[in-house]
This record gives sequence, structure tokens and C-alpha cells, in this order.
Amino acid sequence: MDYIREFDIQLEKEYYYAGESICGNVVLDTIENFKLRTIRVILRGKAHAEWKVLFSGDRRTVKEDQYFVDQRQTIWGEKNLESTIPILPRGVHKFPFKFSLPESNLPCSFESRPGQIRYYFKVTIDIPYASPPQGMKYFTVIGPHIDCMDEHYLKPSVLENKRSTCCWCCKKGTVSLRCVLERSAYVCKESIKLKATIDNQGEEEVKLRVRLEQICEYFIDRGVLGASKDQKQVVFEYRGNPVKAHKRIKWDSGNVLVSLDTLKEPDLVTVSLPLTIGTVPFRIPNSDKHPVIKYEHACSHVEGGQYLAPDFLLGQVYDGNEHYLREPIVLYKPVYVTVDKSEEK
Repeated sequence: MDYIREFDIQLEKEYYYAGESICGNVVLDTIENFKLRTIRVILRGKAHAEWKVLFSGDRRTVKEDQYFVDQRQTIWGEKNLESTIPILPRGVHKFPFKFSLPESNLPCSFESRPGQIRYYFKVTIDIPYASPPQGMKYFTVIGPHIDCMDEHYLKPSVLENKRSTCCWCCKKGTVSLRCVLERSAYVCKESIKLKATIDNQGEEEVKLRVRLEQICEYFIDRGVLGASKDQKQVVFEYRGNPVKAHKRIKWDSGNVLVSLDTLKEPDLVTVSLPLTIGTVPFRIPNSDKHPVIKYEHACSHVEGGQYLAPDFLLGQVYDGNEHYLREPIVLYKPVYVTVDKSEEK
């Protein structure tokens, strides 16, 4: 509209927890008076999954939506105007609104190619005899509530695996790997306490390899069996020094798929220790020091950080130089709970 100079949706902050109230304003800066029937605001939380599958030789798209939140308000005008339509005078106007997120365990905001979980406000300005201007504002929901101090997360995980390096008729020994994980839930940037004992009674040296892996599982409930898709990304990998034949060593603190490799056979012995990513960090009991919580974007090599939807990209900006285009402007990326131990208080 020529007479609307600015149309914006402003929130108090960019991230919220389940049960919190969200306060904001719809801002209109107009240069002349005009009739305005209603301003409607919708709060939505929506999951969307979509990918292509091969079915009977044909490539098809499977997709599904699921809604967690769907609330509506009219913040200007009446829902049913049959006679007089109010006039909005020119100037800068702020129309406040307030919504409350459900107390339920809302899933966290998430972005990937196969699926997204998005929370947003959609504002529609209903002007008679004109196409209604619309705006959208995305924000992050932190959730669900997972406290790393819950009792079942504090129990150490102990797993052991071993393998003979040859057939039963040979005299060659076995290679064993025993791992102890201090606890099973962590917040991003917390230190993962892992201990490994390697007993190499084989004839070749082995090397310890520790991988922290992210596994995302997508499922669409369609048809008899539905459709599923798994995505796996290596978050972190550590490689230890060689362990000579007939030697036994201990390795402390690493990050969680643990394996022993030989030159001929990677993953000779493996131990998998599942981790839960929490939203409330571990606290040392009876201590005055508490981890400082921050909110940061996911790293760019895992699901949730490596994919940026076209909806949130403004595109490359030409600045007059034919050989140089600036980085795309990012309109939105979800954030996640992290800790900063350098600022413990």
C-alpha cells in the first residue's frame, strides 16, 4: 500500500519456553488516513516433513503437517463489521497483543531439508477493497524441558565389547573396549566425561576413535507402514594414539560412538553410548557456581544448522562490484541452549 510506510511485528525477545507469555506490537506508520476494518494476529506452531520416495518405479513426494499451537486474536476493529468501518489516522501506531504458549512439552524449533518445526506470528491487515497486507514473524521455542539433573540421566553408562582378531583355531588374542560415560544428558558446550579402557591382546596395533554423532529420525504416518527417513551427521571426531599389540591403556575424557580401528579394518570393535541433549544444564550440588546460559545458533555441519530455508534468506546483495556479492542476509535461524563455563557465577 502506498500510504503504509512501515509494517512491522515486534516481540520482546526472540526465544520463549512453553507456558511463557509473548507480548508484542504490530507497528504501522501511515502517511494518510484510510479505512481499516480489522487487524488479525495468528500464533502458530507447526511441524512440516517432506521428501521424495521411490514407489513402484515412480518418484513421489510424501509430506505431512502437524500443528502444536493455533491461536487467533483481533487487535483492531470488530470481527463482524456490517456498517461503519473505522478510520485509522495517519502517523505511527502500535497495536499491542499478548499470547500464552501452552504448558505442554512443545518441541524445539528446528530447521532441516526433510523437516522443520516453526513457530511464528502471522498478521493480516484487512483494508476494504484492497488486497490485505500480511506479515510474518518467526521466533524460537526452547523445549521440551529436559533437566540434566534428573536422576535417570545422572546414572553412569557402562558398556563393553570385544572381538577376536582371527578365527577360533588361531592363537591370536582378543581386542576389548570398555567405556564409562559419566552421565547421559548434556547441554550444548558442556564437557562430556568419557573413560575408555583398551585391552589389545591381538597381533596388530589399534587406534581409538571417538565420534559424537547426531541422528535425526523423520516419520510420516501415511498408508499402512508410513514413511521414514534417517539423517546422520558427525558433530565431533577424535583419534587417539596407536595402542601396540599386547598392551592395555586407559583413555579419559572425550566426546559418542567409540571404536577401535586397525589399518585393515575400521570399526573393529565399537561401543555406542546414547546421549540426550537437554535444555537445563548440570549443576554441581551445594555449589555457589552455576553455569551461565546462552542462546546460540547450531553449528553449520549438523542438522538444524547446515540448512537455511529460502524463506529466511534475503539473497545476495549487489553492491556495485561485478565480481563481488556480499553474503546473503539471514532473516531467521533458531537458537538453542548453550552454556559458557568461562562466565560461571
